[in-house]
Amino acid sequence: MSFATTTRRAVQRGGFRRRLLHFLVVAGPGLIVMVADNDAGAVSTYTQSGAEYGTALLWLLPLLLPMTYFVQEMVARLGIVTGEGLAALIHHRFGAWWGRFTLADLLVVNFLTLVTEFAAVAMAARQLGLPQGVVIPLSAIGLILLVGTGSYRRWERLTLGLCGLNIAWFVLAALVHPHWDSALADSVRPRLPASGLTGNLMFMVIAIVGTTIAPWQLFFQQSCVADKRLRFADLKAARIDTVIGAIAVIAIAACMMFLGDALHRGALPYQDPAQMAAALVPDLGHAGAALILLLLCNAALLGATAVSLSSAWAWGEVMGWRNTLQAKVSEAPQFYALYALCVAAAAGVVLIPHAPLQVIVLAVQVLSGVVLPPVLVFLHLLVNDREMLGERFANRPWNNWVNLAVIAILFALSAVLAAQVLVPGFFPSAV
Repeated sequence: MSFATTTRRAVQRGGFRRRLLHFLVVAGPGLIVMVADNDAGAVSTYTQSGAEYGTALLWLLPLLLPMTYFVQEMVARLGIVTGEGLAALIHHRFGAWWGRFTLADLLVVNFLTLVTEFAAVAMAARQLGLPQGVVIPLSAIGLILLVGTGSYRRWERLTLGLCGLNIAWFVLAALVHPHWDSALADSVRPRLPASGLTGNLMFMVIAIVGTTIAPWQLFFQQSCVADKRLRFADLKAARIDTVIGAIAVIAIAACMMFLGDALHRGALPYQDPAQMAAALVPDLGHAGAALILLLLCNAALLGATAVSLSSAWAWGEVMGWRNTLQAKVSEAPQFYALYALCVAAAAGVVLIPHAPLQVIVLAVQVLSGVVLPPVLVFLHLLVNDREMLGERFANRPWNNWVNLAVIAILFALSAVLAAQVLVPGFFPSAV
């Protein structure tokens, strides 16, 4: 082997190592936003879908994978090029009125989403026989401490550790022995369940879309990228980070559907994920059932920190506060105070006796699906602003076709939901 060949291979190996190291430094925002999207509401939505319809709606997930990636890639690109969050850009480019209107929508949906996260913790605590009055306040305190370290890197590492625990969903899905042949067919062949086109089915479809692409994700990832101070050279690695996250979130969602499908195949009733865990004891054993409850809590904590941060970042951007995880609490008191207030208030709501927790959880996913289309319109306008982004980073024509298709689908689903609410008999009831 010649010296030149040896040298070239050494350089190539060194280049690969440099690229890998660069990716590991950049990675984080895309994976966190995607895995955190499989929060408590997602666990409830996907498992309920499996319990009610088996794997009949599994085909939605492969369709949502590219939609999820393309939407999140745009906010990552905006964050890298502008160094600002989405709330700040909407406020600056479209005026204070639209900025505050969008912010108000986001805060309302985010707060209700936070309630669902703590509702899941309450469900799991009740099933485990733990006092909710102790577990929920401790969870809230833990979430506040998680972000109050004064180090973005420390928060990111801790959060990525929580993301890694989601590998256990694959183990649980394998243990319930799905019918792999029918699951594979249902993942590539769109079909209606045996009950046909009903109001409940449309509600579930909108909930699945709403939990897979949620408004807070757009604001969170762009602000996260800006806070991490990623730059032009980091864009390729940020895209890889996002596509890995998109694949992970869809694969984990399928595992959750398989767990619900185990109830469907056994003709067992479904109330919420905690009750599902108890019903699956014959299949998973007590250890497996406890693992479902722990993963439900983990999903809730991941979702809660991401949702709360998206609110705090967005509000801070519009109000002109210092809003960065790089700062200590004393250096950004308003930013951290808003985060803590959101967490504490949502925990307090869940402690109200006899709150209909599962109804709140599913309804919030539907509300997210309704609020998302207007935000996507602003995003579409921003990524086509060549004065701000330049020709290199502005959308290509094919990007715009994807955007417009996603926006059209989401507006159509919102119209269907409105018709269902205003005209209760618009869709037939299941027989």
